[in-house]
Amino acid sequence: MRILMASTPATGHINPLVAIARFLVDDGHDVVFHSGSEFQRRIESSGARFQALLGKADVDLRDLPAIAPELASMEPGLDWLRIALERIFIDRIADQTESIQKGLREFSADAIIADDMFFGLLPMLLGPRASRPPVIVCGTSILHCRRADGAPLFLGLPPATTSAELEEYERIAADYDEKVTQPSLKKANAELKGFGRGALTTPIFEAIVALADTYMQLSVPSFEFPRDLPSCVNFIGALPIIPNQAPLPSWAADLDGKRKVVIVTQGTVANHDFGLLIGPTLAALANEPDILVVATGGGRSVDAIPGPIPSNARLAEYLPFEWLLPKVDVMVTNGGYGSVNQSLSCGIPIVAAGMTEDKADVNARIDWSGAGINLGTNHPTPEAIRAAVRAAFENPDYLRNAQRLAAEFAIFDAKSETLRLLGQYSAAGQSRAA
Repeated sequence: MRILMASTPATGHINPLVAIARFLVDDGHDVVFHSGSEFQRRIESSGARFQALLGKADVDLRDLPAIAPELASMEPGLDWLRIALERIFIDRIADQTESIQKGLREFSADAIIADDMFFGLLPMLLGPRASRPPVIVCGTSILHCRRADGAPLFLGLPPATTSAELEEYERIAADYDEKVTQPSLKKANAELKGFGRGALTTPIFEAIVALADTYMQLSVPSFEFPRDLPSCVNFIGALPIIPNQAPLPSWAADLDGKRKVVIVTQGTVANHDFGLLIGPTLAALANEPDILVVATGGGRSVDAIPGPIPSNARLAEYLPFEWLLPKVDVMVTNGGYGSVNQSLSCGIPIVAAGMTEDKADVNARIDWSGAGINLGTNHPTPEAIRAAVRAAFENPDYLRNAQRLAAEFAIFDAKSETLRLLGQYSAAGQSRAA
């Protein structure tokens, strides 16, 4: 098949789609991949042909402060969410759409695969079905479907269990609708009108799930809050980690099993200030003789880590997770969806502290699933981190629940599921080619 892929230019979106592109190419498919120029080398390493997005869609979202500098000084909340949604995603719709339209003129695709925040798909999805290829959307974040309890996305609210909580969520949802959903819909619909499309009436994140021909959620059902799901939604488990993205560190032999290993990461987006989580975690565990702490900068230089570096710490800008995760006993993270799912697929308990982007909701799922501890803050203290890590070691329930999820992940073969779901459209593609 001829497959056009498109990804929001951010590592947490790129990496899953690059993994998919790699096994699609290996399976003999012809893949053209549209994203930001900064990711060209990574995309081409998959065997796909790279095509840069047009205009202001061609950005590097790893540097959020450069795109929306006001976010760096704002506390997490509804204003933060609205500005992030508008500046990072909705402002890119027109150029993303032009990129895809140009790509389809140059490459007669049998199917399109894109991530769940590539909203440049919306004009196509809102148009006539017969005039476009099938669209497969990959859920690289929490599942963006309306919840039965009415809780809005991204606020870290666990499922309501009482009538009082339902009433509280109704009030929260009304405020969210006024301050986030309606302003963002107004802005998105203005973009869509320029392409001759009608107005969205549901939140933009929910709309792309409902409109997709197939939606692949990169997780397992037990790590998602229960609700009635559209028929297009398919859980496919965790994608295989792309191997050899980073060399073994010089200190690799230190992970010899004599000490418990704790990895701490702030991912690749919310890592502009290592004082939020990495610094406090190193300080928290500095005097723990039975623990080795591994810190990864997510691509940012580890020289930016504040404070003295303890003797039981090991640092690297990037680390090969396929080598590291089997050696890890606990992960400390701000809640990146991809790394959390990869860790849980290995049965690793998690200590989480993060409130921006989708992290409050990811971390709420960690707590709800029983696979770890959600500290519920963007600024955890060393004392809180130390207590949580010790609890993750000493309370067998966390490991038991993480291993339960790992067993569920093992049921899914993300590669086979992706190829199966794509294959249902192959007959149409072959017919068109004939």
